[in-house]
Amino acid sequence: MDQEEIDMIMEEAKEMMDHSIDHLSKELVKVRTGKASTTMVKDILVPYYGSPTPMSQVANITTSDSRTLVIKPWEANIIPAIEKAIMEANIGITPQNDGEVIRLTIPMLTEDRRKDLVKQAKALGEDTKVGVRSARRQAMDDIKNAIKAGYPEDMGKRREEEIQKMTDNHVKRVDEMIEAKEKDIMTV
Repeated sequence: MDQEEIDMIMEEAKEMMDHSIDHLSKELVKVRTGKASTTMVKDILVPYYGSPTPMSQVANITTSDSRTLVIKPWEANIIPAIEKAIMEANIGITPQNDGEVIRLTIPMLTEDRRKDLVKQAKALGEDTKVGVRSARRQAMDDIKNAIKAGYPEDMGKRREEEIQKMTDNHVKRVDEMIEAKEKDIMTV
């Protein structure tokens, strides 16, 4: 095995770890904090002329205040479809429509609900760490196999240390993201 293949292993491990972090950030956005955010609904699929379309492509989504989302469809005749899609998405908010726009009022979170959301965020963080460690394990196995196949042992050990540092950095980022989300959720 040559240097180029080892570089590929390193690059692949980094990509897998970065992908885990990206996935976590997308999942954390979905964890409600009691504040209105357009990301809560923009990806909900709405049947539009027979095909499921993300809400952000059939309506203008804005926040009128910290706890109210306003959805203004580009065509008034799809208001019922949007309402139905929101109900089916099960985000815990009942849409109110006045014939022109749909309003979603985000309820204040109770202390118990906040604690549940923090648990949910921490679980997402743990799942991400598992993904990061899985990428590390795969890379370490590949490097051990390369050493058996004739790659210099001292260079292999150096690469293993680099992978461990990469893993530690990604795990630290996960912890920071979860800590920030927890602070966000617990802030009244």
